[in-house]
Amino acid sequence: MANSIKRLLGQTAVYGLSSIVGRLLNYLLVPLYTYVFADPADYGVVSELYAWVAFLIVLLTFGMETTYFRFMQEESDKQKTFNNGLLTVIGINVLFFLLLLYFNNDIATFMLYEGHNEYIIFLGVIVGIDAITALPLAKLRSEEKALKFASIQFTSILVNIGLNLLFMLFLFDAKRPEEGVLFILIANLCASLVKPLFLMDSFTNLRFDFDWKLAKIMFIYAFPLVIAGFAGIINETIDRILLKQIIYDPLVPGSLHEAEYQVGIYSACYKLAMLVTIILQAYRYAAEPFFFAQMKNENRNLIYVKVMNLFIAFVCLVFLVVSLNIDIFKLFINNENYWSGLKVVPILLLANVFLGIYYNQSIWYKLSGKTKFGAYIAIGGAIVTVLVNVVFIPKYGYMASAWATLLVYALQMFASYILGQKYYPIPYNTRKFLAYIGGALALFYLGSSIAVDSKVGQFFITNSLILGYVLFVFLVEQKRFLGSFLGERTF
Repeated sequence: MANSIKRLLGQTAVYGLSSIVGRLLNYLLVPLYTYVFADPADYGVVSELYAWVAFLIVLLTFGMETTYFRFMQEESDKQKTFNNGLLTVIGINVLFFLLLLYFNNDIATFMLYEGHNEYIIFLGVIVGIDAITALPLAKLRSEEKALKFASIQFTSILVNIGLNLLFMLFLFDAKRPEEGVLFILIANLCASLVKPLFLMDSFTNLRFDFDWKLAKIMFIYAFPLVIAGFAGIINETIDRILLKQIIYDPLVPGSLHEAEYQVGIYSACYKLAMLVTIILQAYRYAAEPFFFAQMKNENRNLIYVKVMNLFIAFVCLVFLVVSLNIDIFKLFINNENYWSGLKVVPILLLANVFLGIYYNQSIWYKLSGKTKFGAYIAIGGAIVTVLVNVVFIPKYGYMASAWATLLVYALQMFASYILGQKYYPIPYNTRKFLAYIGGALALFYLGSSIAVDSKVGQFFITNSLILGYVLFVFLVEQKRFLGSFLGERTF
């Protein structure tokens, strides 16, 4: 078990080089955008556009990454499984792009971007390229070619950042904010084109021997994952879309600007809460194929439990570091016009902790083949997300969106745990989980309640609490503390 955990940590570290370091580099774009877009409404346009991208990427990849990982464990001809998945994704994307070319004007009007059809076309091309290259990248992960995977992702990110810096600092005219939006899309398109260039062998070696019988089985497995993924994206990004659509009133002058203004503030502050998400993304790249690879390991449950213990402890630590040092992290957004939204950061950080736990738990329905439950949980969450946002946005604005996110991720976490214990029991140490999460919340409350005139003094006090949390976790994992409360199990 120890060797398996070490291998997972090692692969997570390599994937993290492209994901965590890459995302952190992409984070440099946030102070850039908030600097060049002095009006949060202009940044709101960019944020809302990319919220739509998140929906499309789930639909256009059609769950083929997870499906490929699942079926390659059973099929003797792994290349046939890959061919089937990739041809399916290519077919879906060709159909999508043809529809986009025909209806782009209607789509732009619906999204309140009338007169900017170019936004829609660029988004469609970007998403199509990313969707088609997703499965070849997944193949690299399954073959444990982490370094090649990281180099492709990292190169794409560097191209995106470099072009953004060039366009926004040297070519952008602040008097024409719509020009800045277009520059951002062009930079993203160029970055996306890097991936197929590095993955050309996956396309040149593609065999057009489509197996309809296998395709049907893969489709049945993938369809609930698509529904779950689509519903999951509703939980993650629909709030920005609803903020704009609900606050905007065509009968009220200036309401479109107000709607985009709130989206801009909420989106910028949301980025501070995404440090947990960045770590989660790197972890998931390594964890999903790793968990599937443990299917036949008789000690798999011990491994799953130990991984969950360490994961919860770590993401709770990130929650404390960011939330208790918000006066430092807010400088990342170098425009005070955005700071009014900082109060959503601790809420969203905790929400992402719950999301991470849910992602870990979700392995039970993927391993057991009961993917329909993933769809049920995600759909339930999506319904709650939409209802809470629709009911409370008119009165509370983006604060309603933040609390809706926390509520939904907490409900999904509990629902997944209860169903998982019924259909694919994994003996998680729930008392340890509660100790880690409860301890983090208690320290956050304590740190937030302490007010010291000296900023240096405040820094030392709050970070002493964080160090205390690290010591607490260390003692628990070493079984030198709270042994009777947390249980004496070896994991």
